[in-house]
Amino acid sequence: MADDESDRRRTDGMSLDELREEIQTIDREIVEHIAQRTYVADAIAEVKREQGLPTTDESQEQRVMDRAGENAQRFDVDDNLVKAMFRLLIELNKVEQRESR
Repeated sequence: MADDESDRRRTDGMSLDELREEIQTIDREIVEHIAQRTYVADAIAEVKREQGLPTTDESQEQRVMDRAGENAQRFDVDDNLVKAMFRLLIELNKVEQRESR
């Protein structure tokens, strides 16, 4: 993939400390994206409450999992690992939605 090659070129020749700093930056960005996802999930929970919809939507969850697997394959990352991470994110959001009802 072009993105993968670009990432490799960017890290070629970096020292161990520089590579670790890059990981720290990526980790912070991952947490930032999880927070953004959680805020949007909270908004979805509010809409569900207002419309009297159930917390769980299995067809939507399946679409999320399918997308996660496709994106993992696109970036040559283990799709089972990525799906496991998304399953955890979904479960965390569902717990929060149930608790806020």
